[in-house]
Amino acid sequence: MSDIAIIVTISLIIFLSPFIAKISRLPTSVIEIVLGTILGALGYLHHNPLFELVAEFGFLYLMFLAGLEVDLKKILAIDPKILQRGIFYILSLYLLSFIFVRYLRFDEVFIAIFPLISVGLIAALRKEYGKNLSWLNLSMAIGTLGEVVSIAILTILSAGLEFGFTEKFYTNIFILAVFLGVILGMFHLLQVLFWWYPEIKTTLMPRIDTEEQDIRLSMALLFLFISLMLYLRLEVAFGAFIAGIFIATFFEHKRSLPHKLSSFGFGFLVPIFFIYTGSSFKLQALFMEGIISSAIVITIIMILIRIIAAMFFYNILSFKDRIYFALSHAMPLTLLVAITTIAYHTKFIDENEYMAFILASILEVLVVMVSIRLTHKKVSA
Repeated sequence: MSDIAIIVTISLIIFLSPFIAKISRLPTSVIEIVLGTILGALGYLHHNPLFELVAEFGFLYLMFLAGLEVDLKKILAIDPKILQRGIFYILSLYLLSFIFVRYLRFDEVFIAIFPLISVGLIAALRKEYGKNLSWLNLSMAIGTLGEVVSIAILTILSAGLEFGFTEKFYTNIFILAVFLGVILGMFHLLQVLFWWYPEIKTTLMPRIDTEEQDIRLSMALLFLFISLMLYLRLEVAFGAFIAGIFIATFFEHKRSLPHKLSSFGFGFLVPIFFIYTGSSFKLQALFMEGIISSAIVITIIMILIRIIAAMFFYNILSFKDRIYFALSHAMPLTLLVAITTIAYHTKFIDENEYMAFILASILEVLVVMVSIRLTHKKVSA
């Protein structure tokens, strides 16, 4: 009966979340986490192997969808001056994170957590406010670069947390470096190959496709990269992310493919990951000493370092747009949950810190979404 309760509860959350999100004007992912937390506390959700497995694959699929937002050709086409500013912006996030962590005497793992950037919810902002806002377009471009860095940091950190900073860790980093070199070489070779023989792309993914060959190839690449990362003992999420980049970069002629893949993901697999994340947060933690205050401090730091770092765009964006730019990068919900989960399972952070970060990930989205919506209305008026 308990397994039936899980299935029914997940089904209801997946179905009802968009309606609640529309009424509350909050992101659907936040609603799914909140409902997962509440119904988990009420006993309707508990962790069993199948629930955990599907949730884990939901996270990998989410990373795959994040990769679909990254077209390497477009990144390389960014104005070099803006790209340079973006690199300085990302580096300054890590420098500011280091300063705050040292000054406030947090665990050193926080240095890698505070600067995380994810474009998932930036895409949600673009959907709501359109693609004509300069700060939002720049946010997506630099955010894409930042997410690549964040995923790489996630991979390195997970290896460090799993193996410790021993010979195994450095072996793993060497394998990662070789893997990245091979991947970059492969991307270059494929770019040349597809330039000379463009018909190969349409053979792999026909423009008129009655067999859903585009989805079949996408899923095959996703599972191949996941298998490769498991074999190399690297962060599996990185493999899923690279598979998405591969599709976005070389099969741009299939304009409907990202929509088809995201419709399936956000309609089924990804919500299960968010529901599982919510169910792992203990509602009673809100009444534990220091959890709420820690979450608020984490939220403030993550927003503040981005506002300070955004000064690198001082003559590109107005002060108001720099604030919007910084806020849009201050809600790395999925990566924040992922990296703190790894840190918690490897005992580098305790349960209280884990709960504080999960709560902070929700608070950040609420603060950013509400702030932009309220102030943007005033500016528009």
